[in-house]
Amino acid sequence: MYEKTFPNKRFKLTLEFLQKHVSTSETIFDFGVPNPFSKIMEENGYTVKNTKGEDLDNDQTALQTEEYTVFTAFEIFEHLLNPYTILQNVKCDKLLISIPLRLWFSPAYRSKTDMWDRHYHEFEDWQLDWLLEKTGWKITDRLQFTHPVKKFGFRPLLRYFTPRYYIVVAEKIK
Repeated sequence: MYEKTFPNKRFKLTLEFLQKHVSTSETIFDFGVPNPFSKIMEENGYTVKNTKGEDLDNDQTALQTEEYTVFTAFEIFEHLLNPYTILQNVKCDKLLISIPLRLWFSPAYRSKTDMWDRHYHEFEDWQLDWLLEKTGWKITDRLQFTHPVKKFGFRPLLRYFTPRYYIVVAEKIK
């Protein structure tokens, strides 16, 4: 996935946001298979568990059987057909989610070669907020940031000013 580029800015800001809200004594259930960012979390002292590659739209067993105090989903909700069910099945009281925001000047991402690497949802910030609210979560902090690319053109120029990523921390409403 990161053969040619590594999202240094995104990973740096995501780690800073995580460190602000989650202590290393907490156990993280990171939704999705082990990836470069789950390794970064471990290198920074976090205990991280991941899913095993199951179809998460159809199988949320791991959400109910794993032991964890924090749920994270970094750039995975846009790939799911049904994130509502996922959020209903999270059994801890704190979560961190980041998503790429829908860009008005770019179509939804769709890999031609990898069926798992497609975006079903391209969220706007209010849509993720609403999804969390409807599933019983209250956002306690949020951050949006840009992701410039080193290319020439009109769209790369817009990426310097247009927020591309949205990250939130939320607590379960009791």
